[in-house]
Amino acid sequence: MKSVFLIRSCKRTRQYFSALVLLFCCFSAPIKAQSALEIVLQHFAGNQALRLDSGSYTNELGQHFTVTKFKYYLSNFHLKSVDGKEYNSKEVFLINEEEASTKKIFLPDVPAGNYSSLSFTLGVDSILNCSGIQSGALDPVNGMFWTWNTGYIFLKLEGKSPASKSPANMYEFHVGGYKSPANCIRRITLPLDQKSVKEPLRQIVLRADVLELFKSPEKVDLSVLSSVTDFHNAEMMADNYSDMFSVLEIH
Repeated sequence: MKSVFLIRSCKRTRQYFSALVLLFCCFSAPIKAQSALEIVLQHFAGNQALRLDSGSYTNELGQHFTVTKFKYYLSNFHLKSVDGKEYNSKEVFLINEEEASTKKIFLPDVPAGNYSSLSFTLGVDSILNCSGIQSGALDPVNGMFWTWNTGYIFLKLEGKSPASKSPANMYEFHVGGYKSPANCIRRITLPLDQKSVKEPLRQIVLRADVLELFKSPEKVDLSVLSSVTDFHNAEMMADNYSDMFSVLEIH
């Protein structure tokens, strides 16, 4: 009798275990491979790494300057692969040199493949500019919002220069606007040389050079122009910053 009881007990245990396995299989989801693409922003002034307050830099006209604030909006990321596939993200990111975490962007669910170009917008599109007060990266507490009808500041660069004739030798470039006479939205496309984006580590490191704001296509003389806070000279500054990005590394 004891042996029969043990056999029945073992059978019930196997049935219970099988039921548990079946239950687990029914409610678990397949584990997807890592698919987020990380974009890292590194800020420079020429060949020097950008350092707020402490770094000293020289523009195309030989004028020395420091940087106390550097922040800007990136949005509408687009990746194009060699076989015609495209990836789009409408998310808006605020990059702030003062906050290291903002210099890493994560784009979710990017398929592995060979990509020929990366495009993005420096600025905020007209729809979001006309949508009033918002949250997250577009929250007015970030100090990048003018008013409901003028919208967002796309890029803010502030600092000091002995050449500046403004009080305390300060300079400030607050560039924004999505319509004439100050349409400062700039679309930037960077070639990726058909580099393969592989799993599990996928990262693109971008370089952003603040010296580009001072030199092309127009040289900025800080003794003449030390403040841009409305439509005057805004498009000129936007043209200058449109080529400040380049690809440093792809992993």
